[in-house]
Amino acid sequence: MATDVGKERVLSGSRKGTQPSEGPPVPERDPGRGPAGSTPPPGGLLTRRSAIRAGLAGLLGAPFATSLGASAASAASSSRPLAPGLRWSGRSQAQPDDEILLGVSAAFSGPSRGLGTELYRGAMSCFGQVNEQGGVNGRRITPKLYDDGYQPDPCVENTLKLMLEDEVFLLFGYVGTPTVTRVLPLLKKFQDQQMYIFFPFTGAQPQREPPYGEFAFNLRASYGQETAGLVDNFVRIGRRRIAVFYQADAYGRSGWAGVRAALARHGETIAGEATYRRGTQFTSVMRPQVEILQEASPDAVICVGAYAACAAFARDAMDLGLHVPIANLSFVGSENLLSLLVEASRDDPAYYTPWLVNSQVVPSYEDTSIPVVPEYRDLMDRYDPQVPEELVVEPYDPFPYSFTSLEGYLDAKLLTEILRRIDGTPERSKLNDAVFSVRNYDLGIGEMVSFAPDRRQGLQSVYYTVVEDGRFVTLNDWEAKFS
Repeated sequence: MATDVGKERVLSGSRKGTQPSEGPPVPERDPGRGPAGSTPPPGGLLTRRSAIRAGLAGLLGAPFATSLGASAASAASSSRPLAPGLRWSGRSQAQPDDEILLGVSAAFSGPSRGLGTELYRGAMSCFGQVNEQGGVNGRRITPKLYDDGYQPDPCVENTLKLMLEDEVFLLFGYVGTPTVTRVLPLLKKFQDQQMYIFFPFTGAQPQREPPYGEFAFNLRASYGQETAGLVDNFVRIGRRRIAVFYQADAYGRSGWAGVRAALARHGETIAGEATYRRGTQFTSVMRPQVEILQEASPDAVICVGAYAACAAFARDAMDLGLHVPIANLSFVGSENLLSLLVEASRDDPAYYTPWLVNSQVVPSYEDTSIPVVPEYRDLMDRYDPQVPEELVVEPYDPFPYSFTSLEGYLDAKLLTEILRRIDGTPERSKLNDAVFSVRNYDLGIGEMVSFAPDRRQGLQSVYYTVVEDGRFVTLNDWEAKFS
């Protein structure tokens, strides 16, 4: 169901375009700072319980925090203190002789479990070969996995456990804006430990700009780039009235802001908007959201959400007569979305898909002329990685290949190269130099990757796909398809 806020916002002025107020600004003060008068644990020791309290309290200053009083109480009450006297691990200085431990908190359960699963499978197809060939300088790459169900509070607690108990070398393979944006203040709070997050599956801005950009390295293009490309192409073919359907959280607002900024460059405003709650299932009814946007008479709708809710919206839009292009960002999980729509489409598998257009941040895994694609497909076939059984709480049938697993593969391939560039024993203090030594590195996708202190995003390209013959293929002619 649409939230009351989303409904009122659109109905109050949908036909003229709506411009809700900007999201709250990033605070200038250090959000990692605890409440006034707070004191560290005796002797400077850091327990998981105190870290959770401090970390969640610090999030109160972040623009993406919600319901944190309850979150702090819940996280603190459910956590176990560390062994007496335990301090931050010596692994900030060095890793063991036989492994490099990566910390992963991702969605392996819930309606978005396909995203975490596919990203992990792609990464492990790469790491599987690396480890089979002796690892990185004799060290195996070993992920330590936790499930957060694409929910912020479990992600925060998982991250603290990864840093304090599991003593991981770095964070990798995180999924989603609402989760990652709640972890960033922890990395800032404990910045003296030089813990970094690598290549999160999100195109949001917080990990790309102050005050948190220095703690993250991104590979994929941003949501700003994806939404700008979609808007520019729609406007170019005369579809200027663009509405937005978005998840009511930091992810949705990030995409909404990108659409708004892109439209402003064309002298336009958002034609209408409707929201949904994170975690919405495909079985949910999206009639209220569709009807809200129908009142705005849009020429196109850009969706900023996950596959279950966006598939439900596309289904109900078609059924209710909202026959305009419906665009989704790369995060949606294209194969998962398509699978739900095909399954629901009665006698015609293509019934719900003629208006879909999805932006992607990696090229098509069907195009074997791209050097990395046959490499990725071969390793996916050879290793067929599966999520560990202890994390599987709901059935999920993985795809042989997907845009998400290809992204996971590229993430792992680049991380392996960075780890190889660390001189001598792996230490976190050496990570920045290793990353910034990557200049014009060829991942095999036709775009060179470079990093620098002022360039913390490796790729810039955005691709566009539509459904043909039951699969997403590259869109080459927007005018022929949608004008």
